Amino acid sequence: MFSTPFVLSYTLLLSLPLLFLLAPRILPPRNLPISIPDELDDLALFRRAAISASNRPYRPSSPTPKIAFLFLTNSDLSFTPLWDRFFDGHERLFNIYVHADPTVPISPLTGVFRNRLIAAKRTQRASPTLISAARRLLAAALLDDPANAFFALVSQHCIPLHSFHFVYHSLFAQHLLPPAAASSSESWTGAVGEGGGRREERRRRYLSFIEILADEPGLWERYTARGDNVMLPEVPFSRFRVGSQFFILTRSHALLVIRDRRLWKKFRLPCRKRESCYPEEHYFPTLLSMEDPMGCTHFTLTRVNWTGSTGGHPHTYGPAEVSPELITRLRKSNSTYSFLFARKFAPACLKPLLEITETVLFRD
Repeated sequence: MFSTPFVLSYTLLLSLPLLFLLAPRILPPRNLPISIPDELDDLALFRRAAISASNRPYRPSSPTPKIAFLFLTNSDLSFTPLWDRFFDGHERLFNIYVHADPTVPISPLTGVFRNRLIAAKRTQRASPTLISAARRLLAAALLDDPANAFFALVSQHCIPLHSFHFVYHSLFAQHLLPPAAASSSESWTGAVGEGGGRREERRRRYLSFIEILADEPGLWERYTARGDNVMLPEVPFSRFRVGSQFFILTRSHALLVIRDRRLWKKFRLPCRKRESCYPEEHYFPTLLSMEDPMGCTHFTLTRVNWTGSTGGHPHTYGPAEVSPELITRLRKSNSTYSFLFARKFAPACLKPLLEITETVLFRD
């Protein structure tokens, strides 16, 4: 009737659509590469931002310094109503920038996020595209407003743990340093005093809140994820660091990041061992540890619960877990600073969170 070769060929032809449908689930995902056009676009953006920032230097006294909130997302911003309440009444003290993966359907942005999208490109976990997205956000904020003094990277799963007033004061009321210990790029001399007593001159330096860790378990596997000796000579293992991808950078450090070419050419390389590949958790801590370790606190202000994590994902809080007690626990840290943000929260947590905004979340 039908020859065996004909049957095999016909079966294979019919199987092709099914193969394409199931391939993403059967085959291990590959790194999303950084294309040459995307790289050139980013370089042009970073160059414009660096020139603009140099021509419009930040001056702490005028205008009033602002916090640039950088939202990195690949899904709906489900906590928009919560952020609306957080930002309400403080319009002169912040700017918002949103990088949304253009390949993912996302609902139109509303509230404080309306018209805050920046030019974005596709992102993928365990690939350098997340580094590129964060750098684009930094560049957009530097280009937009010279008053942006801090740059806070957050995700769609993050929530604020305090009021805006508390967050702003925590960042801009950092300790005063002796003049010799301060950085001229982000410091100024101001008279300080209490109760009308003698006013004393001190110089203030802002620090970046970014987690920088060494000697962590599995660090060698992450270092060699792109291949043996690939990171050399720019990044020896002794200088390789890890930390949370969510940070709050000063303006000078934001500029440092978008100007970097030396380390980026290593971290942009695709990984061979995907299970050990988390470029966004290494590029920023390594770069800042190399360039200005004393200008960083070495800890993050975004709380994450890694208890019972699976597949490299932290614990996701559900609505039944939201309570005043949870917020109190999430705020506590081992440093002198309280955690200001927390993740990862499921979208269904919005309703119980809104119910405790005035009595717990924004009551400091």
